[in-house]
Amino acid sequence: MLNLAGIVEDSVVDGPGLRTVVFCQGCPHRCRGCHNPDTWEYGIGTEVSGDQLYDIITRNPLSKAVTFSGGEPFTQAHELAQAAGRLKEKGYEIASYSGYTFEQLLNGTAEQKELLNVIDVLIDGLYVQEERSLGLNFRGSENQRVLNVRESLKHKKAIAETSSRWLGEY
Repeated sequence: MLNLAGIVEDSVVDGPGLRTVVFCQGCPHRCRGCHNPDTWEYGIGTEVSGDQLYDIITRNPLSKAVTFSGGEPFTQAHELAQAAGRLKEKGYEIASYSGYTFEQLLNGTAEQKELLNVIDVLIDGLYVQEERSLGLNFRGSENQRVLNVRESLKHKKAIAETSSRWLGEY
């Protein structure tokens, strides 16, 4: 079961286009200045199965993109990977935020690698309040990166996402 803080079905701020955003409950990072501190505690959100999450996401015919946010999605990686795999088969773009870096996830648990293998875009790195910038697309601080996961996995190193959609050049 997934433990979620909430779901926003029509977001335009957590990635390009109209997206469904899944806010995971629970985060080990607890970044100072976090935008979602109410998602830090584990076990206080709503429990849903991967199948229920899939059904919620696919009932919106206008959205073909999903963003996993937090809390920390990679602490619930296996269940999210199962839902994301089914969504990918339906043509959805999958993005995820993580306080972990790509390098940490690449060397992380089997479950973290499972989720990494089914997402398209990763916004990685802790939120660092001293590096906060309102001018960044889909990021909160300068240290965070928007990565093309397919290319990053292929080359075993972080590769920036360069599509105009993710660069904010709609």
